[in-house]
Amino acid sequence: MILMGTKKNRQRITPVSSSPTASSPPWILIGGVLAVTVLSVFALYPISSLQTGEETDLAPETVTEASSEPISQPISEPETLASQPSTPKPPPNAILPPLPPLPAGFILPRPAEAIADAYAFAALNPDVLEFVPCFCGCERSGHRGNADCFVQSRNADGSVQAWDTHGMACTVCIDVALDSAQLRRSGASVRDVRVAIENKYESRFSRKTPTPQPH
Repeated sequence: MILMGTKKNRQRITPVSSSPTASSPPWILIGGVLAVTVLSVFALYPISSLQTGEETDLAPETVTEASSEPISQPISEPETLASQPSTPKPPPNAILPPLPPLPAGFILPRPAEAIADAYAFAALNPDVLEFVPCFCGCERSGHRGNADCFVQSRNADGSVQAWDTHGMACTVCIDVALDSAQLRRSGASVRDVRVAIENKYESRFSRKTPTPQPH
């Protein structure tokens, strides 16, 4: 028992027991258990994390480990071009569709026979002209080689499905195709044809198509 106050006026204060007596109601015990549980939860998860929506200490490590795995391995453009197969060579008996009619008043840049020869060589020899660049600036139209100046689309066997009329009006396209045909008929390999064409035209023109190298 603790005595406080003056000698004349002393008050007796009985200390309150820190533990509930046997006569305490049951809800006091339940309240104590809940209080301990709430304190444990807040100790494990700080209030700042709950308010800001931040992850706990374990979450960033898990995310970092997962994000460190590469998604894919990109392939560089030169490897992609080199790995693309050439168009199948058309069968020897492939029938060429007729060339489209010329507009009225159209002036041919080369004789009609020379233009027809350029179209025929491009149609029957995609294994050559798909690896020979063009220098007229037609890469702006999506052309990737001299063959695209003459052939717009092909069938599954490599035969011509539709012509491209660009080659009819372009002297550079026609000359590159005819020079390639002459070199090929003389026995030059496709790689030698390309080297000879580039040596002849690169010094005269500042641009060329993004043509893949021969296999």
